[in-house]
Amino acid sequence: QVQLVESGGRLVQTGGSLRLSCAASGRTFSSFSMGWFRQTPGKERDFVAAIAWSGSRTYYADSVKGRFTISRDYAKNTLFLQMDSLKPEDTAVYYCAAGPRSDYRVDEYEYWGQGTQVTVSS
Repeated sequence: QVQLVESGGRLVQTGGSLRLSCAASGRTFSSFSMGWFRQTPGKERDFVAAIAWSGSRTYYADSVKGRFTISRDYAKNTLFLQMDSLKPEDTAVYYCAAGPRSDYRVDEYEYWGQGTQVTVSS
């Protein structure tokens, strides 16, 4: 089992920045690939970014490429998402997830956090 707890979401103005954190506990953090997803009411959960278990490869949705950066700290068992140049369309609940491979598909992840709300005001 892996327990994931997100934090860092809040209200921010357009063009601002936020850094989300996802603290992991339980099974070895370094053995999992990690991902960030986001969801708005009535819509499916969408891929945002992923990072391989080794940290050597990262992947991004086209909508966030160049603005968001995913990273992980093995010593702190924590996943991060640095979000810059935020837009109102980035407003969503953001979830972190852990799985055997870095993938854009929701079903490839075994463990999920409870989510953190990000709201970008125009």
